[in-house]
Amino acid sequence: MNRPLFLRIKNSVEQHDSYFVQKRNCAGVLGLSSLQKISVAMRMLAYGVSGDSIDEYVKIGESTAIESFKKFVRAMVEIFSNEYLRSPKTNDIARLLAEGKQRGFPGMLGSLDCMHWKWKNCPVAWKGMYVGHAQEPTIILEAVASYDFWIWHMFFGLPGSHNDINLLDRSPLFKDAAEGRAPSVNYSINGHNYTMGYYLADGIYPPWSTLVKTIPYPQENKHKNFAKAQESARKDVERAFGVLQARFTIVHGLARFWDRDTLHDIMKACVIMHNMIVEDEHITKDIEDLNDDVSNKD
Repeated sequence: MNRPLFLRIKNSVEQHDSYFVQKRNCAGVLGLSSLQKISVAMRMLAYGVSGDSIDEYVKIGESTAIESFKKFVRAMVEIFSNEYLRSPKTNDIARLLAEGKQRGFPGMLGSLDCMHWKWKNCPVAWKGMYVGHAQEPTIILEAVASYDFWIWHMFFGLPGSHNDINLLDRSPLFKDAAEGRAPSVNYSINGHNYTMGYYLADGIYPPWSTLVKTIPYPQENKHKNFAKAQESARKDVERAFGVLQARFTIVHGLARFWDRDTLHDIMKACVIMHNMIVEDEHITKDIEDLNDDVSNKD
């Protein structure tokens, strides 16, 4: 995360929640600064450490670190959800369609898959509901990601005993399409015009027109080529999961909090900051490309 992006987050959180504003106590002594509280939350997200492991580094107590952490992720969700957890807009769809066409999949809006987050402190009474194929309590994240690792859709919170199919039945991914409010998508394949986009998915998903799966056991060359291209492009979402877990180790390790609402805020905050970093890297790359073009003209 670049310094300007960090300062943007810091200023936004300070303006949103007065808890992060540095204050004086009744004796006139300055309390903890916003940088201390936000740095503690960032380190807990990035390194997946507990609250008492960074008290000496940031000079902050364990209980205050946990309180700052919970308030920070809540503030991130309230401030940035509308911008960084939005569905694709018209210009976003046009860019996704152009990229999909270039990769051999006109009409593709991304790839769909699920990720399990292990819940260490799952209450004993709930373990039967949250234990799935991983043999440990988990919570599932369903996501749609594009080629640039931007996560366009996230649905988090269902117990790990669900599989991808019944998770999709409860997901709001196709809610707008089912209600006739989906954004317009126009493309042509082999002379046929289509008005509905699709996502690449693996073999467990149902045979819907909005999901394109690979061909199992391909025999002919054209089937082999399609299966190879589909399985390659479908890895976008898995690579996005890998980048998300590498940036925020807390979602790669074990979830230590007891409250499901807190876990939901943590996952949302991580996805929001992941998308913010992706956007920031795009802006930086565009500026560098523009500078290179100007230098070449000179």
